[in-house]
Amino acid sequence: MNKKVTVVGAGFVGATCARRIVEGDIADTILIDIVEGMPQGKALDMMQSAPVEGFQAKITGTNEYRDTAGSDIVVITAGLARKPGMSRDDLQSMNAKIVSDVVKNTTIHSPKAIIIVVTNPLDVMTYLAYKISGFQKHRVIGMAGVLDSARYRYFIAEALSAPPYAVQAMVLGGHGDAMVPLPRYSTVNGIPITQLLPQDKIENINDRTRNGGAEIVKLLKTGSAFYAPSASVVEMVKSILYGGGNILPCAAYLSGEYGLRDVYCGVPVQLGANGVEKIIELELTNAEKELLKKSSEGVKAQIGQLSI
Repeated sequence: MNKKVTVVGAGFVGATCARRIVEGDIADTILIDIVEGMPQGKALDMMQSAPVEGFQAKITGTNEYRDTAGSDIVVITAGLARKPGMSRDDLQSMNAKIVSDVVKNTTIHSPKAIIIVVTNPLDVMTYLAYKISGFQKHRVIGMAGVLDSARYRYFIAEALSAPPYAVQAMVLGGHGDAMVPLPRYSTVNGIPITQLLPQDKIENINDRTRNGGAEIVKLLKTGSAFYAPSASVVEMVKSILYGGGNILPCAAYLSGEYGLRDVYCGVPVQLGANGVEKIIELELTNAEKELLKKSSEGVKAQIGQLSI
């Protein structure tokens, strides 16, 4: 294959992401981690499934950044996962150093890559990656919007006993407790959920979406979500490598869009070969604008704690 994706971090999110990429014949993949033997072992295990699964893409496990050279996309999943009772914000100081090191090493070897950040707190780590890399803003993107919207879509489908694929939904804002689900822009077979569900039920779904990650952390007790996050990353990877302009909610750098500046925030974007091809500005009510502003202010406050 002539496409190359590097996944940094061979934990549950990274390894599952890498597996989805190679099994889907999306790109040859480099799985890199600091733990000796782990990415190599996982990569070998995946390649031994190729005769059964029938894929032709190759995955290579490594501890050396030189093996990532020439990547089209770098996916950063490396970092500490949340534990019960820990917020995404608690991870900031611990994960900032990890993300900084990853960005410095990967950009040396892949100066033309597009970076997708998954590490939490996601919006802050994406901003950090943007500043450390020196890349143009459209080449550094955060994953969270696809994941948050997927959770919202599933909860809506569950409430209406509808197939999840029939649901389209939109979540804006930071990837945290202040994210902004938009019921007016969320539909089932084209019908807005505001016409299908009572307001109190919608509010319950909104709250569950905001706490979607914490709910899984609480259930797992010793880990955090990885199936839905990895699927969300792969959706972005496919759009960048092959999609040519899919509109997906992603954490993008805002330069005045939605009245926000110098912050990464979840908004709908046209995602293609150059990364963020275009930011889509939805018409929001005053209440929605205020919620989005509040969410972005929370992200900005966290960014202010970074040492850049």
